Amino acid sequence: MAQRTAADGGRRAWTLVVTLGLTETASYGVLYYAFTVFLSPMQAELGWSRSALTGAFSLSLLLSGVTGLLVGRWLDRHGPHALMTLGSCLAVALTLAWSQARNLVVFYLIWAAIGVVMAAVLYEPAFWVVARRFTRQRGRALTVLTFVAGFASVIFVPLAGALVLAQGWRAALVTLAIILAVVTIPAHALVLRERRDLTPQPPLPQGEGEPEPVLGGKSAGEAKGAGGSTALRSLAFWGIAAAFFLITLSTSALAVHLVPLLQGRGYSQTFATTTVGIYALMALPGRLIFTPLGDRIHRNWVVASIFFIHALGMLALLLAPGMIGIVGYVVLSGAGFGAIMPARASLVADVYGAAHYGQINSVVAFVSLVARSIGPIGMSLIYEFAGGYPMALAGLVATALLAMAALLLADR
Repeated sequence: MAQRTAADGGRRAWTLVVTLGLTETASYGVLYYAFTVFLSPMQAELGWSRSALTGAFSLSLLLSGVTGLLVGRWLDRHGPHALMTLGSCLAVALTLAWSQARNLVVFYLIWAAIGVVMAAVLYEPAFWVVARRFTRQRGRALTVLTFVAGFASVIFVPLAGALVLAQGWRAALVTLAIILAVVTIPAHALVLRERRDLTPQPPLPQGEGEPEPVLGGKSAGEAKGAGGSTALRSLAFWGIAAAFFLITLSTSALAVHLVPLLQGRGYSQTFATTTVGIYALMALPGRLIFTPLGDRIHRNWVVASIFFIHALGMLALLLAPGMIGIVGYVVLSGAGFGAIMPARASLVADVYGAAHYGQINSVVAFVSLVARSIGPIGMSLIYEFAGGYPMALAGLVATALLAMAALLLADR
């Protein structure tokens, strides 16, 4: 039991996981999910178009991905303490600056800076901590982290809405900045302070615990001997990157278009938005089931099955236009969607180990973020060209199946 505790992280490591789950909840809630709540009140007061406002948010996501490439290298060399502590301080300051925005250019500059800060405080640094600190129970640790953080939208979207109604949008942002400061700054400053707690732990002696995951016949222990630049030049790596590019393209495209798609089928806006909320909640059991399963079964097969389940959900929405199709989509694709991000973090760590995790994972994250940026507009173009959503849905089903094929080819 003592050996298992050491190899799987110990009490200190699980404290890190829970703490980061809480800080990710607040960071995602304020910097990402709450944005939609402020669109209408900002547009009403400032007179800016909705496309101008959302353009700033898209810019921040793009800059977050670019900055993430540098953040990955920083993490491998220096760890997360200074990065996440400074990032959380800047996040609070920029949220306060957002509350005072009255000029569109200044607003864009604020959100450009928020994009840089996102790379320092959102999932990727937290995933780095788990990859460095856990071996056998890495999937379980990622499940706990992403399950806790999965409540970000559930908590902060209604909270932001209530604050806007009670205080106005500017004062609401000040309140959210205070919450963000209280939750994140002390935690990042104190809990991440010891670099020795973030070094990879030795695996269990042979015969104990679960077998190491493998890719292409090589164990994680063999693969982790390769340097980051060597991994980035391999066909297997780009197969993994292509797989997550394609699956992110599929999930992000439909996430934005689900409400108008359901309204086009005659459902009310209330029904459509409620469906989106239930879809988000279905992500939680998906994480509970699939992420730890990869600790016991070849993770590539688990991830490929996640992609297939997501494809089946979209196929149900395409072929069954009534409630059966909607329920099938919400249950299947919702569970698959929730498991994709922790599956990516687990797979990269299992295949390439912890030594160059930040550098390698940042490239896959960047590729995924590019897909997230172009997915919604790509579906819009197909919708306008075809005069409806069926062709776009069929394309997304095919994209998910191609993602599964790319991952299995990378395995070979």
